[in-house]
Amino acid sequence: MLGNLLIKLFPQKADHLKQAGMTLVIQDKMSKRERLMRAAILAKVEEQEDYSELSELHKNYWLNRGDDYFNLTDDNFQSVFLPDCSFVFDHLKDQLGDTHSYKRLVEIGTGNGDVLMYLAEKFPQIEEFYGIDLSPKQTQANNKRLTRHSVKFVAADGFDWVNENGVPDTIYVTSRGVLEYFTQERLLAFFQMIMGQGPAVFVAIEPNDIDFDYEKDLESRPYGNERSFSHNYKRVFERAGFDIQHLSWKVYDENDHKLVFIIAKT
Repeated sequence: MLGNLLIKLFPQKADHLKQAGMTLVIQDKMSKRERLMRAAILAKVEEQEDYSELSELHKNYWLNRGDDYFNLTDDNFQSVFLPDCSFVFDHLKDQLGDTHSYKRLVEIGTGNGDVLMYLAEKFPQIEEFYGIDLSPKQTQANNKRLTRHSVKFVAADGFDWVNENGVPDTIYVTSRGVLEYFTQERLLAFFQMIMGQGPAVFVAIEPNDIDFDYEKDLESRPYGNERSFSHNYKRVFERAGFDIQHLSWKVYDENDHKLVFIIAKT
């Protein structure tokens, strides 16, 4: 395979790709040589079933190049989230009622912050809103651009931040692709950690492989060009002790993936 040969010829370049972020290819950000090396790196990791390494490669992308992605997808809030995804928060609002006890909402993988600001408007009785994202550049830009006294953006790993700062009576949110970068083991540990911190609700909007079947596919697997993980979210939430309050899905790309909508409660 040409990509493997290039890795042998240019080992420092291969290491740079791994560290700088290369799992998501956007437009012309990578040369042909880099794309070949990327394909070889991902194929080797998957062949060895080294999913921790694969997850680390994904993390490196969002840490170092997440702002590249969000700069190119600024219209996604209007074109995708509002028409296709916002309904799940109507369900959440109906379930919680007007006198609920939840005082904090945390969005893991907040990106450009548009969804979090929308939620701050939709749930005015919640006192604190935190947007957690790996990208320091993106969170810095959010804090400058989006000003609301109850909203804070923090550059951190979501798992680590929740471990250190999690409190009872919190609503957790992921929107359109965050948990797909966790290994199955880390995802279960994440949900179990939240479960142990007290009352919580988790609203997950996550992609699944278009052919992924929750009745038959019990274990996670990489899928698509990006090689992120297709998880059985229902099963993992329930294994952690959550109760599923809502489960639905919509086909987003008939050749690649569907979006799954889950509301789970401790």
